[in-house]
Amino acid sequence: ATETLALGINMPARSVVLEKLVKWNGETHADITPGEYTQLTGRAGRRGLDVEGHAVVVWHPGIDPRSVAGLASTRTFPLRSSFRPSYNMAVNLVAQVGRHAARELLETSFAQFQADRAVVGLARQLRKQEEGLEGHRASMTCHLGDFDEYADLRASLSNREKNLARGTAVGHRREASESLTKLRPGDVIFVPAGRRSGGAVVLDVGLRSPGDEPRPYVLTVDKQVRRLSVVDFPVAVEPVAHVKIPRTFNSRSPHSRRDLANSLREKLAEVTVPKGRKRTSLATDDAEIISLRKQLRAHPCHGCDEREDHARWAERYHRLRRETEQLAGRIEGRTNSIAREFDRVCEVLAELGYLTAANDSAKVTSAGQALARIYAELDLLVAQCLRDNVWEGLTPAELACCAAALVYESRRDDDAETPRLPQGAVQTALARMVHTWGELVELENDHHLSYQRQPDLGFSWAAFRWASGHRLDAVLREVDMAAGDFVRWCKQLIDLLDQIAEAAIDGSSQGQVLSRTARAAVSSVRRGVVSFSSVN
Repeated sequence: ATETLALGINMPARSVVLEKLVKWNGETHADITPGEYTQLTGRAGRRGLDVEGHAVVVWHPGIDPRSVAGLASTRTFPLRSSFRPSYNMAVNLVAQVGRHAARELLETSFAQFQADRAVVGLARQLRKQEEGLEGHRASMTCHLGDFDEYADLRASLSNREKNLARGTAVGHRREASESLTKLRPGDVIFVPAGRRSGGAVVLDVGLRSPGDEPRPYVLTVDKQVRRLSVVDFPVAVEPVAHVKIPRTFNSRSPHSRRDLANSLREKLAEVTVPKGRKRTSLATDDAEIISLRKQLRAHPCHGCDEREDHARWAERYHRLRRETEQLAGRIEGRTNSIAREFDRVCEVLAELGYLTAANDSAKVTSAGQALARIYAELDLLVAQCLRDNVWEGLTPAELACCAAALVYESRRDDDAETPRLPQGAVQTALARMVHTWGELVELENDHHLSYQRQPDLGFSWAAFRWASGHRLDAVLREVDMAAGDFVRWCKQLIDLLDQIAEAAIDGSSQGQVLSRTARAAVSSVRRGVVSFSSVN
């Protein structure tokens, strides 16, 4: 049987056969959990009908009997909440109990209980670190003055020197890179340091495209061909001479390399080896560094005999304080996390006009009342499409085609082919739906939310064809979908169309027309095998 058996239908069975120990979880094919295994095999052997039940797992290459035994023997299953606020839930809660009471209700939810329980261990660690901070502070205490102030001066000086050194290194690298771009084939240079140091003649500058750092191709005095980089030149390089490279030169030919190396030696004998340029530092004349050094020498703690011991404790103190502040931030992020997410949901709803405000005086607007009737995954997108009359003028089959994009979700391993769509008004409506989805995603990003997935067109053509009255076998041939999957998606589509029919009734003529179209779409989808499966 399929996974439907695990839902608890009243179907007595003495044995249950599991074909595989993996299942699709909505994102990927994952191993079933012990809880899922128990739920599946728990249908075998019904009380009052059977003495015992049997569960059979079909063998296939790669299956590990120990994993099966582990699934069967595990009886303690961790319960994890998957609850998170939704837009539909927010408007319903605000309408029923008010904004303040709704927030308090969420603060007492099981999801928040689990989040807060995880904070307990972090809070214990925070207390230990705070005790450690007190010990570090006592060890860094100096009888001559405030050593914390002195340590701040030392840290400021160190940070300033590091920043200037980093800027100096960047400047030297830029100068070296610019000097390498000016080289030409035949230039004689000196590599200042490293295992490739010494004289060399440039064969190729090595500029592949604008913006790339040069990587000159050179021949050294020992007849070796090397590819250099900016790293080999801590300072800018200048050519000291020039040799002519024969047109017939071949870097792979030992004879060619030997002749050119001899010419290089002769040329080097005629020039003076340049002295290495010292790298200058910006810290030498920096006014801030000079000022910080004066303050350090003038501070009372500078003359302490145990100054360096105190300094080591001060470093430990500041490092632990940074870690403690980060830990406190993690605790703050988890505490009341569900209620804070509810606050962000209300802010989005208020900005779109579904609530009058995002504070305790919030009331549900007429648009919010329509949203309260929509219990779909993309509830806000459906509500926005209703407000913008995106589906105005569509036929029942065309409306079913558009609504199918809001319920269907392709598996990631499905072929990414361009979906087939009917011509005319449907494509315009679908384009407006995708545009509305993009606007909602931007708004959610501004409020640090992520609820909206992109409409999926993978089932739209099948829904259109089926709602247009075509036979099941013809529809399935065109979309390459199993009959069971087709029926399942049709039932979800019917559910959404029912919700659209209810939410569209707002007293306007446009709403009345859309509601009648949605009910007609429901009738056109609920037929044949879909209608039969719904009855059962």
